Amino acid sequence: MAAPVQQPPQPADGKRKGKAQYMQAKRARRCEAAGPRQLEPGLQGILITCNMNERKCVEEAYSLLNEYGDDMYGPEKFTDKNQQSSGNEGEDDDVEAALKKEVDDIRASTEMRLRRFQSMESGANNVVFIRTLGIEPEKLVHHILQDMYKTKKKKTRVILRMLPVSGTCKAFLEDMKKYAETFLEPWFKAPNKGTFQIVYKSRNNSHMNREEVIKELAGIVGSLNSENKVDLTNPQYTVVVEIIKAVCCLSVVKDYMLFRKYNLQEVVKSAKDLSQLNPKQAAHVGNGKEAKQESGDKSNQSDLTEGKHNQQEVPENSGGVEQTKPMSETEAVNDGGTKPELVSQVPEESKSNENDLT
Repeated sequence: MAAPVQQPPQPADGKRKGKAQYMQAKRARRCEAAGPRQLEPGLQGILITCNMNERKCVEEAYSLLNEYGDDMYGPEKFTDKNQQSSGNEGEDDDVEAALKKEVDDIRASTEMRLRRFQSMESGANNVVFIRTLGIEPEKLVHHILQDMYKTKKKKTRVILRMLPVSGTCKAFLEDMKKYAETFLEPWFKAPNKGTFQIVYKSRNNSHMNREEVIKELAGIVGSLNSENKVDLTNPQYTVVVEIIKAVCCLSVVKDYMLFRKYNLQEVVKSAKDLSQLNPKQAAHVGNGKEAKQESGDKSNQSDLTEGKHNQQEVPENSGGVEQTKPMSETEAVNDGGTKPELVSQVPEESKSNENDLT
């Protein structure tokens, strides 16, 4: 008589663990071995949006960043473990030398994990975060866009936008205010000054209020120097606020409108490409209000196709900040389920799902 098949032990509650739980535990062990692999406060890096293919996006990002990173900072240096170990082979009997060799091997393996660029999970669909070490992300990304703008050479296929992240903090209003007071000083604290605009984007987050965030940040910029002024057309600085889940990514960038809002697909377009558009579309592209396709999280927005946009540039007077340009006739718009607000009137062709507020 055949022995009965032994059933695997069941949990006390009678429910078996699903595949997702096992995969999550496996991923957690893998992350512990290689350091943090998720977007969190206290990081610098580059936020990259793509068109439905995150794996290809990461490949393109590594290729592009390594190319320009080597150009700006020189080739990345690695520790040769084999060379390091060869000098101590004859000293294995010496305990001190053996311990030193082990420590050097551990240090070398750690350095290999902490690369100049490291892909991390962003927490949102079609968004990739590349952590940087020993790199100034805003300078590197500006250098990339400047070169592509001059040469008009297209180097990516799935990457849409590439935004530097100079710092991250918790996505709660008090944490953001405290962090921004210090973060914004290099650009806006007297004697430094400049015209600016604020660009806000939120993904997978429902507890932050866009109007409150922008009002507080605009007030901080105004308090640092009363001569800081809002400019929607051609600001010297653009304060980029990207919120993903419970993490806020901040950066201050230059030439935001000139480089087509840091869109790698649009920045390489030539005058010949623009001539194929109708006059209204060409005018908007020339002003940096180009059409772009950016697939984002479905919880805060509907899927967009190229040529259909919902962008609004919202004027805000707060904290003594003055506008250099009078606003046009305003209209009320209800964006993403939030309360209606006053926004500057923008033609249909220039709308996108991102909210630019100054």
